[in-house]
Amino acid sequence: MNKSELLALRYELEALTIDFWHEVDINGGGRAAAYYVDDAVFETSVREYRGRAAIEAFYGRRRDRGERVSLHVLHNFRVEPESDTRVRCQYILSLFAADGVPILPSRPAIMLALVDEVVLKQSDGSWRYESRRIHPQFRDETPTTG
Repeated sequence: MNKSELLALRYELEALTIDFWHEVDINGGGRAAAYYVDDAVFETSVREYRGRAAIEAFYGRRRDRGERVSLHVLHNFRVEPESDTRVRCQYILSLFAADGVPILPSRPAIMLALVDEVVLKQSDGSWRYESRRIHPQFRDETPTTG
């Protein structure tokens, strides 16, 4: 893969990741499960969910808890192609979140984490997550919904 192809792939997968976290932050994750393959693994800072149905149920429970504001901010996005159809992505995630409705008091990020993802190219050319694993590096006392 030449440099231009690698940069295009990085842009495409970073845009996918930004769209995913936008879905979580703006829509409460109502369509988040659609970003994963059927047997995907989603490991939050608290527990692991296996399969699209379990991921969908997690986001449903998250919405059922009531009002919550979250902003997932990505930094230092990297891609490591393993094949034409499988790519490993890594980035730093800053999570700003609290229960309630905006405008909430401003605080530092409640978590800084390293995120590892494996993304698979589908037969229609789209990309879906095979796995997403969140590895906290810094945390405060604010509970996450994981």
